[in-house]
Amino acid sequence: MKTNENIKDDLYILILMTFSLPIISQLKFYPFHNTFRVSFSSAVFLFFLLWVKKIPLVSYGIAIGTSTVVFRITLDYIFKSGFQFYNDFLLHFPAFFYYLVFSYLLYIIKINNFHNRPLLIGIIATFVDITSSTTELLIRFLVLKNSISAYTLGLIFIIAITRSFFVLGFFNIIKLNEARTIVKEKEEKNRYMFLLISNLYAESIQLKKSLSYAENITRNCYNLYERLQNNHSDFNSKKLSQELLNIAGQVHEIKKDNQRIYAGLSKIILSEDSKDYMNIIEIASIMIKTNRKYAASLGKKIEFLTDISSNIPELHSYTVMSIINNLVSNSVESIERNGIIKIYIHKTYSSIVFKVEDNGSGIPERKRELIFKPGYTTKYNELGEPSTGIGLSYVKEIVTNLKGKIFLNNEAKNKQTIFTIEIPIKSLVRRMT
Repeated sequence: MKTNENIKDDLYILILMTFSLPIISQLKFYPFHNTFRVSFSSAVFLFFLLWVKKIPLVSYGIAIGTSTVVFRITLDYIFKSGFQFYNDFLLHFPAFFYYLVFSYLLYIIKINNFHNRPLLIGIIATFVDITSSTTELLIRFLVLKNSISAYTLGLIFIIAITRSFFVLGFFNIIKLNEARTIVKEKEEKNRYMFLLISNLYAESIQLKKSLSYAENITRNCYNLYERLQNNHSDFNSKKLSQELLNIAGQVHEIKKDNQRIYAGLSKIILSEDSKDYMNIIEIASIMIKTNRKYAASLGKKIEFLTDISSNIPELHSYTVMSIINNLVSNSVESIERNGIIKIYIHKTYSSIVFKVEDNGSGIPERKRELIFKPGYTTKYNELGEPSTGIGLSYVKEIVTNLKGKIFLNNEAKNKQTIFTIEIPIKSLVRRMT
């Protein structure tokens, strides 16, 4: 998905350059008093090429060179009296080779691998500019008989240095601002994670207290059971009622602790902090990495495939992860040894649609109505003990609370299990105030 976004960005740059650079090239002067011109378009051309990631740079040279020659010939046809296409073509076509050589040299040198070495970029860009200008001069010398002298080459050298380092200055300012923004975002994220961990630590203290009460209740109940079993003659209703009242008080204390813990965790999970919202591709990447490790720990070889729309806004990360990760981990567990898990995430007019598909053991038709009920499970450990069976019931409860729907499409013949979830977009995106 990231590659597709880069290609789209590169195509946008290509279209923008194709239409804008021929116009910018009209801001020109003729330093040698012949047909060779120096314009601002060369600096803009270099600046844009430094941002290209996927499309080969030579494609830009061909496109810009062609559009520049066509644009200049068209201008002459419109405004120049006594226009002759052949002579005008000979006058302008050498400019095509400037852009071609310029882009080709940057392409074979792989200029965009040196973004962290600005001085080297400046030196390379100067060399490329000199070579490209010299190539155009040679073609003009051969075709139009323009003269070439030491003065001409020296001036080209000075112009190349000026243009290259002028562009490099602007480029580095932008890269520096990007780096500062990234550092600031990381600092904010680290601070947020520290607060999150602190809050979780506070809740863990409450949970430890609740577990301690539960252990005491278990022990007291068992002691009471033994006394009732082994000493019927010592049965005292008043004493028994008092002990039962103490146990009820401890249960009530656990209930209050659990309510506090639930309230604290809900506040953390459902907070409106901007860092709780992430790009869906990042969320999917985290889930896949986690479940790939989970599959490896179970000795399974599973291929994860994704199909994610690029027009989805940032979603609440904890909510999406808690829902989809449950389904993906279930798919991992349902696959015996080798298999494929596919994750589809798409946006409709008013909803986000999530699909998790696997080719695991499948779910029998007679059990499809039971899978969302608390306690139901098809998973057992080596000792034959069942799991808690709360995963899918939890997912359904969360989806229902978000005013969404969950469906199961199970193809027993192909051993394919597909869970589809539809949730209104407004339930997952940041609320605007």
